[in-house]
Amino acid sequence: MQSSHHVPGFTVRLADPESGQQAGSSKPSESRLGKSFRARRRNRHGRGLRGELMLPTLPGYRTRSERFDEMVMDSAQRLHDIWGKPLDGVRFAVDEIPQGLEQLVADRTPAPMGLYEPATADEGPVITLYRRVIEQACGSREELQDLVHDVVVERTAEMLGVAPETLDPVYRRRY
Repeated sequence: MQSSHHVPGFTVRLADPESGQQAGSSKPSESRLGKSFRARRRNRHGRGLRGELMLPTLPGYRTRSERFDEMVMDSAQRLHDIWGKPLDGVRFAVDEIPQGLEQLVADRTPAPMGLYEPATADEGPVITLYRRVIEQACGSREELQDLVHDVVVERTAEMLGVAPETLDPVYRRRY
């Protein structure tokens, strides 16, 4: 999932676990398998699915995961609008849970809500948010949106080496 902005060179890319295909593997060609189910909605007698069950304008159209990804992109976009150039090349990733969560629970250590990984020789810095951990800490959608923004601001501030309050003026201020 990508979001482009009016500033050239800035993109927000979310981690896609399905994108890591093995070398040499390719998708089966559509001609070999025939049309997909979505492309072949109606059967040969004109019966079958006629359209979408949920319209895109209704709240249930997007999944919780898609709404969470959008919240992360909105927060990253807001920070880029404020700071600009220092955030070029930063990738924001969303994972379900952190690695080694079972060990953290066994040690009675609170699970991290996000992680900052510095840039390597191959790729730029990565800020990862853990969706399930953040959702567990919230009671409502408004709280979730505020907490997602706070975690994005905290990890970005860690990356830039500044205080979160100087990075975003509305950090930890609830509306």
